[in-house]
Amino acid sequence: MRDLVGALFGSYDPEAKARHLREFFVMVPKKQSKTTGGAAIMVTAILMNRRPRAEFLIVAPTQEVSELAFRQAAGMIEADPVLALKFHVQDYNKKITYRPTGAFLKVKSFDPKIVVGSKPTGILLDELHVIAEHKDADRVLGQLRGGMISQPEAFLLTITTQSERPPSGVFRSELHKARAVRDGALTNSLLLPLLYEMPEGTDWKNPANWSMVTPNAGKSITVERLIPDFQAADQAGEQELRRWATQHLNVEIGLALRSDRWPGAEFWKRAAELGGLTLEDLLKRSEVVCIGIDGGGLDDLFGLAVVGRDRITRGWLAWTHAWCHRGVLDRRKSIAAKLREFDAADELTIVDDELADISEIVEIAERVKDAGLLACVGVDPAGLGELIEAFAEIGITQESKLLTGVSQGYGLMNAIKTAERKLASGTLRHSGSSLAAWCVGNLKIEPTATAIRATKQNAGDAKIDVVMALFNAVALMATNPEPASTSDPSDFLREPLFA
Repeated sequence: MRDLVGALFGSYDPEAKARHLREFFVMVPKKQSKTTGGAAIMVTAILMNRRPRAEFLIVAPTQEVSELAFRQAAGMIEADPVLALKFHVQDYNKKITYRPTGAFLKVKSFDPKIVVGSKPTGILLDELHVIAEHKDADRVLGQLRGGMISQPEAFLLTITTQSERPPSGVFRSELHKARAVRDGALTNSLLLPLLYEMPEGTDWKNPANWSMVTPNAGKSITVERLIPDFQAADQAGEQELRRWATQHLNVEIGLALRSDRWPGAEFWKRAAELGGLTLEDLLKRSEVVCIGIDGGGLDDLFGLAVVGRDRITRGWLAWTHAWCHRGVLDRRKSIAAKLREFDAADELTIVDDELADISEIVEIAERVKDAGLLACVGVDPAGLGELIEAFAEIGITQESKLLTGVSQGYGLMNAIKTAERKLASGTLRHSGSSLAAWCVGNLKIEPTATAIRATKQNAGDAKIDVVMALFNAVALMATNPEPASTSDPSDFLREPLFA
């Protein structure tokens, strides 16, 4: 904490009246005095400030955390007779005013209204990973930064733990930026990252390594006190253990592993093809291809999975993509930021024209067909009238045996089981899509006495369309289709659709 204080206040040049570091991103596990230390920094900032009536903000994700931050700041002032005379503490509205300059500190729970007309000289964001769950988090953060522009000494300090879920939204983007600065991939930045993360490949379950991410060891926490808590989480199961690791060791999880998860989720991350897998790569390597499609309404995703059988290893290769209408961003605001991330990664296409998704899906199927690789297209028959009509125009029909309806619900059990076994054995590799991983994490398996079926973990915002499309393709590939007689498929390849 002392090093952070030195960097924050030492980066301001009083002669040039300019700050060389304007943003600080600190990711540190729980029980490392984040809130208390953050409150102390903001009280110090008021004391160091020379701007009359300067505004400082502590923004916390919840009422409970904001009250804790205020109590800590007020307690520090009340504990010192000199500071108690110089500050005016107002408990009813969580405001602390420094009498000599009129500068004040407001402690607030997150609310988009806090930024209206605000021009803060210093901001502390506490637990950004929780704040990021708010549908307007990215817009609010942008407005906070905009309010700082007119003040050359202004700073933004973010102190957070790792997210209990796969990072998303503004937390994911800020974390990736901080890592890029740390790793030297992003230069000329006014951001200082301070990330307590174990190096890749470190055994985070070994307590001997925990001191790497426990900077306050021997003060607010000890490694010895963490061990019984770790053991209790381990006994509670994989899901609780991973949740514990995110909060106490800053371990980032890729998939939410619940007790009712799809068993294949455990092997999904390691099944990603090294170096990625494009559609063009899949077509070059495959001897036969099956396509699976799962589509919803205008408030849903249109998922597509292309599964090929490698002509040399006979292993399966999977490439996925999805489409959504722009209206989904308004109807499903809680996942809008996540969908925009997938769009930026070329894993999802956001369309305005209500038929643009269908035309692109048909174009992909036509490419596979023209390459002489298409065995069949499998669809969820519900609500696909327009798509079936479009497929007919390129000769993909039931009559040509290139289009078939795949039984859903319990009828997909064989495909679900096949996919998970091939993931576990390493004979199903995929493109490493973060959208597909998200859909896999949202998948819930409901068992009965004699069967299982796949459904959403949460109705509405938990999308699973991509993984359902994968199951449709797997259902076809599991029938062991014969390769078509064709020349080198690379002869038929066109320019990438998603360049």
